[in-house]
Amino acid sequence: MTPGKKLQGLVAATITPMTSDGQINLSVIRQYVDYLVSEQNVKNVFVNGTTGEGLSLNIQERKQLAEEWVCQGKDKLDHVIIHVGALSLPESQELARHAADIGASGIAVIAPFFFKPTNKDELIAFLQKVASEAPVVPFYYYHIPPLTGVKIRVEELLDGIKEQIPTFQGVKFSDTDLLDLAQCINKNEREQFAFLYGVDEQLLSALAIGADGAVGSTYNYLGQKTNLMLQAFAKPDLALARKYQFLTGAFLNFVIKLGFGVAQTKAVMTFVSGIPMGPPRLPLVDASEEFILKAKAKLDSIVWPDGD
Repeated sequence: MTPGKKLQGLVAATITPMTSDGQINLSVIRQYVDYLVSEQNVKNVFVNGTTGEGLSLNIQERKQLAEEWVCQGKDKLDHVIIHVGALSLPESQELARHAADIGASGIAVIAPFFFKPTNKDELIAFLQKVASEAPVVPFYYYHIPPLTGVKIRVEELLDGIKEQIPTFQGVKFSDTDLLDLAQCINKNEREQFAFLYGVDEQLLSALAIGADGAVGSTYNYLGQKTNLMLQAFAKPDLALARKYQFLTGAFLNFVIKLGFGVAQTKAVMTFVSGIPMGPPRLPLVDASEEFILKAKAKLDSIVWPDGD
């Protein structure tokens, strides 16, 4: 990992590989790391988040996965961010301490979503209690109101946050409210916070208003194509960047209509990478054979601007 390097560019929201009987499968993580780096040119990962079924795993499983990603990512990955959010504050604190102990390059926390914080002060109080358990590890807030139901605007949350959470470094922003994101970026340029967008099909829009990069599931298997979009945007060649975004969107629009979630993401990653990701954990159920056949045919039919 690269200490002190700002988190930017693409971050793969990692999948948790599982065996056919539903146990976590650590044996393929080394192959997974090598695939991301060599085939997708993605050198940052976000472990135990939504795509990784983090909240369906027990504490020990989450620790084992964190350890394996840090171990296998050594000298290969720039950042290994561990999501340590939980409904229980003591569990989240335990995971934060563990992430610090194993040398993770950052931790992230989702808002509690059963007993929910109802205002900024309540949310920051929770986040601060977790962050303080890893006092030298960069801390990121994972904002995903469509799943948590916690709709406290990030613009409001950031006001004075450094005084309460000195390790605060940025936000994984998984919401379609681009006005909120734009206000965050506009008001916090001097703080050098990192804003990573989490809605893959809208990434180009977020880049246009100043996002530093993205955290998402599609970067596991479309990382190379999305990196080409980032390069086109930086030139700037907006027409080319739009082509990549539209093609990614065409694939996602197709699979969303079929029913697309974590289980289906595992299936896509399996057929694209050749690495067995296995089934999801209940209450999620495995992707159907019909889905796999249609998704593969759709992905294979896309003609990308680079000729692949």
